[in-house]
This record gives sequence, C-alpha cells and structure tokens, in this order.
Amino acid sequence: MNRVLIGCDGTDIEQVAAVAGRAEVSLSEEARKAVARARESTERAVGGGKPVYGVNTGFGRLANTIIDSRKLDLLQRNLLLSHACGTGSFMDEVHVRVMMFLRVVSLARGRSGVRPETIERMLVFLNSDIYPLVPVKGSLGASGDLAPLAHLALPLIGEGRCRRNGEIITGREALEILGLKPLVLGAKEGLALINGTQAMTAFTAMAFLEAERLADAADCAAALSLEVLMGTDAPFREELLALRPHPGALRTACNVRNLLKNSRIVASHVGCDRVQDAYSLRCVPQVHGATRDALSYVKRVISIELSSVTDNPLLMEDGSFVSGGNFHGQPVALAADHLAIASAELANISERRIERLLNPDLSGLPPFLSKNPGLNSGFMIAQYTAASLVSENKVLAHPAAVDSIPVSGAQEDHVSMGTTAARQAREVVNNATYVLATELVCAAQAAELIGSGGGHGEGTARVYEAVRNRVAPLEEDRQFDRDIDAVARMVAGGTFSRLLAELTDQAS
Repeated sequence: MNRVLIGCDGTDIEQVAAVAGRAEVSLSEEARKAVARARESTERAVGGGKPVYGVNTGFGRLANTIIDSRKLDLLQRNLLLSHACGTGSFMDEVHVRVMMFLRVVSLARGRSGVRPETIERMLVFLNSDIYPLVPVKGSLGASGDLAPLAHLALPLIGEGRCRRNGEIITGREALEILGLKPLVLGAKEGLALINGTQAMTAFTAMAFLEAERLADAADCAAALSLEVLMGTDAPFREELLALRPHPGALRTACNVRNLLKNSRIVASHVGCDRVQDAYSLRCVPQVHGATRDALSYVKRVISIELSSVTDNPLLMEDGSFVSGGNFHGQPVALAADHLAIASAELANISERRIERLLNPDLSGLPPFLSKNPGLNSGFMIAQYTAASLVSENKVLAHPAAVDSIPVSGAQEDHVSMGTTAARQAREVVNNATYVLATELVCAAQAAELIGSGGGHGEGTARVYEAVRNRVAPLEEDRQFDRDIDAVARMVAGGTFSRLLAELTDQAS
C-alpha cells in the first residue's frame, strides 16, 4: 500500500502500518467537502455570538471566560504555545508520522470545524521528510494528548522545532523549506488540533502490530524449544484443546502442530518414561493463547478508536456544538495496559524455557549450551539479560490507567494516563522481543547439541534455518549481543509471522 486516501469514515490498522512505512497520504474529495461544511457551521456559530467552548471561550476552568471576537485568532495561537509543555526524549519519526496521520483522520470526519487548508498543511508535513519534534512525556490522556499534539501542531504556525535528515531546525525554517508561510489559525482550530487521543493511539497501535509479530515468534520459539528438549506434542492435540476452546489457545496449538509436523525428533522418544513436561512447555497453548485473546480485545479497541472523532466540542448534524468526553483516553488506556500485561507474559514463559535449555539438570545438555563448558560460559549471561528484561517488564506492566490526578482547577478531575500506558506497552513489547530472540538463539544451539540430523518438524526446520541464516552455531565464546539483536530484528520484521502464515496455508 503506497498511497492512503483519507475519507469520512476513519482509518484502520492496515493503513496505520502503511503510513508507518511512509505511504503517501491524501484527502478524498468527500472528506474535503465534509470539512468545508463543518467550517461553515463554525463560522456561523462565531458570528452568532453564542458562547461555544473553545471557539469563543477560554479553556478548562476558564471555560466561562468569553473572548472578544477580535481576538479569536490570537486565542488559538496562544493555546498551542501554552500547551506545548512536553518533556523527555523525542518521539521517533514513525510515531510522529502515525500521530499526525491519525489527527488528520479525526479532523477529516467533518465534526471539528477546521478549514480544509489547515488539514492540507498537515498533509504537506506528513508527506515530506520533515517531522515535528514531539517530547514523549507530558500527557494525562484527557483532555486528550494536549501537550504532544501541541508540539505536533506548532510548526504549522512557524513555531516549535522539527527534524530533517537528523538535523534539528525551527518550525519557521521547516515552512521555508516546504515553501509555506506560517498558518494563521481561525476560531476553534487550535483546540481542534490538540484535543484528541492520537499520541496514545499511535503508540498503542504500533505496539499492537509489534505484539502480533511477537506472538507468532513465541509460538515458533516454543515449538523449537519443546522439540530440542524432547518434549511431547500430546498437549497440543486438537481434541484436548477443544474441551476448553479459548480461540487463542486453539490457534497457538494449531501453530505448534504445524511447526512440529513430521518431526522425527518428537517421534524418537514417544513412549519414554517422562510422564509430563514442565508448564513452560505443556501450557504453551493456554499462556500464549491468552495473550492472543488479549490482542484480539486490543485490536477491537484500536479499530474503534481509529474510526472515531476525539475532539471537543463536536459539531452535530443540526449545526450545534456539544461538549462531551470523546477526548478521554480511558478505552485506549485500559487496552494499552492489557497489551503490556499480555506481552510481558510471553517474555515470562519464554525466559523459563531459556532456563530449561541452559540448565543441564533440566535439559540433559551441556551447561549453558557450551561444547566446552568451564573455559567457555556459553549462553549463561544471555539468560541474565533475559531475566533483567522480564523483571523490568513486571514494573512496566503495572497498570497506568488506575491512576488519576485532577488538573485545571479540578475541572478536569479524572484523567486516563493513557499515553503513559501506551508508552509502557511499547517498551514491554520491545523487551519481550529480545527475550524471545534469546530463546530462539538458544534453541537453535540446543539443536546442534542433540545432533538433530535434519529430524526437525516441517516448521521447526524452517525456524532453525531462519535463525542459522543470521547466527552461526556456537563453537567458542563470542560476543552474543549482535546475535540476539539480529534475531530480534527478525521477530520485529515479521519473519516468523510470514513463516507461520505459509505453514497455515499449506495445512489448509
């Protein structure tokens, strides 16, 4: 998908992925007309002199302060400047692009009252190599992502800072490069630019896409680990899982069966005296599957949010503006918290499988998968790092949405903390990616030590080969961070998702 056309019905997760990949974005004629009609209604509201929040009044606790009609443009400019109070490191380009895209999508619904030229100005930035510098911290998630979106919008009026090819430039310099003049905001436009959930939604949507790929890699890693640890595939039988048919468990079990199909390694120890495997092997469908079910919930929330209008006040069909709470990030906050918890569990169980691979008392393999243990430490410290990431995830998975701090003179007395939840989810997914990469590297090394001799299953053979295409077998100690990083990039890039999809197609 090289082009994305914004209509009047919002967007979807596939378009978000395309925009993250630098697809060009444009506004449909239908959306342009809807925006123009909404602007006409806004102008009528301004001309009527009736107080409308954010159009001709102050903000927050200052909502009862009526603004002189001659100063409405200044009101909107001041709003952007005063709300740009973010702090911390800057968001990366991908998240800024997605956030700007999502804000345009919401405005294009024709319920916010901005001018078409304001949206077109945003699209010029979105389709360029210049993106605003937006600090990651400072949003309460209600009224929307005020601080991040204010930073996002500042370059439109020639303020703020941007990045171009690694160089930081001013908002005014960015406009000059793009051949534009600073935008003079009309009534309601400043508020419309910043009152929404686009920062938290951008982070959550991107974390969700990465978590989907993580879940697929987890199934691949578990199957290879079970195989090289001489585990049984009996707990993955379709009949057994159908007795407790959670959708995620059924899908994970099917994936593992496809991966282990025709495995001579598994068949070689059928009838051995081991009664049952440890939970980290036997309960993979239930644990991985619960994460998959959580991801289904997260996807439903994100899908609704991507097609929603999250401004305030919003224009009704009768031409009136109504103040409500569509900007409140609670739905996304809860989904992001759930995403963090679910992703953390994939890392938790993966780290336990890493322990079983490295511990000779549990695996029957040489200590730490080293061919010459003692002189060589093998993958001993790789588990230390995995354990560190798992421990950090337990802190990051503490739900952010259970907190709230009243602001704006107690007018805004309950907030979602959704952007904190979303940023935490993103970090958990990233940590879990490296834990799963470590398991894949270790499981591939265990395959060398059991002398698999090509006896892998139809899918696990491909998992092993994929890892070996990036990481050589361990003969003597070496620096392992590059090996793990290489496989982590495979996980994040969807290598194992594509592998599973091909196996599923072959099985159907």
